[in-house]
Amino acid sequence: MDAATRVESALDAVIARAAAGGCPPQLASALRYAVFPGGGRIRPRLCLAVAAACGDDEPAITEAAAVAIELLHCASLVHDDLPCFDDAAVRRGKPSVHRAFGEPLAVLVGDALIVLAFETLTRAAAGLPRRLTPLLLTVSRSVGAPAGIIAGQAWECESHLDLGEYQRAKTGSLFIAATVTGAVAAGAEPGLWHVVGDRLGEAYQVADDIRDVAAQTAEVGKPVGRDALLGRPNAALQLGLDGAIERLRDLVRDAVDAIPPCPGAADLRSLIVIETKRFLPKDLVRRAA
Repeated sequence: MDAATRVESALDAVIARAAAGGCPPQLASALRYAVFPGGGRIRPRLCLAVAAACGDDEPAITEAAAVAIELLHCASLVHDDLPCFDDAAVRRGKPSVHRAFGEPLAVLVGDALIVLAFETLTRAAAGLPRRLTPLLLTVSRSVGAPAGIIAGQAWECESHLDLGEYQRAKTGSLFIAATVTGAVAAGAEPGLWHVVGDRLGEAYQVADDIRDVAAQTAEVGKPVGRDALLGRPNAALQLGLDGAIERLRDLVRDAVDAIPPCPGAADLRSLIVIETKRFLPKDLVRRAA
């Protein structure tokens, strides 16, 4: 089973359990709507790739970690789209959750996905507490304060912020979680994987900034030009397109160079380079090569 199929199958099973009999029907429908169809599933596939590079001796735990990270990402998108934040009408090419189901249910869907992420991880790794504990700590830190995705969202409420700190929290934290949990799930030393996730997270944010400036809504499945409209920090606006592409190239190179020795290091390096091309609008891919 390839990584994409593995992720979708595991997510489907988890959502089916959460939306089973007894769950309010609208909540059940909204949970599935928020998760499927997905985007690139970049974070869970990265988690699986790191675990595979490290040996992946507990694939069920790896899948649970990957699913937990994707559920948290989906929750952040639901909340990010709310009227009190971006007030986004479209996500992944369809109406955002609050547009489709109403704002109160959207808040509850985001909350439910967060709880479901930790339930999923605990169910899978309860029998291996030496792995469960660091997994829970890593994932928790990637979500909360002082430097998780919640903190990243909160920086948008401040009058002044540091672009790097903001991006590291809002986007980079889940990429760090993906690489570190992939290593932990496979029983490898996690500390060396932090830099890989940090650089990839920043690279993805820079690429997202480029898409916001240079892509079309139909290509990315969400409104573009939002950063300029809302006055949010954006690397492409600050550095220019060429400067942002150069920054992206440097970050990917740093991530690849930071991969520690492991059985699948070469395959992982190739995968990261290939996946980077998917970050950008098609007409800019050659400029980033």
